[in-house]
Amino acid sequence: MKNLSPFCTCTNLECPLHPTKHEKGCAPCIANNLKRKEIPNCMFHKLENSESRTRDSYQDFANLVLENE
Repeated sequence: MKNLSPFCTCTNLECPLHPTKHEKGCAPCIANNLKRKEIPNCMFHKLENSESRTRDSYQDFANLVLENE
């Protein structure tokens, strides 16, 4: 797990973009999410009730942030 960033909270080890699967760190995952106009999964982990979401869109993230205020 030497490629795992110290702040990474991603638990989806099956994902081909997970930092443990290649030598590029978090960049491929973040690039993929930006292309899809989504927030990386790991960012949701800091919010309560994040497991209740159905998508990773900017709007879903914003809604969770507001719910956690």
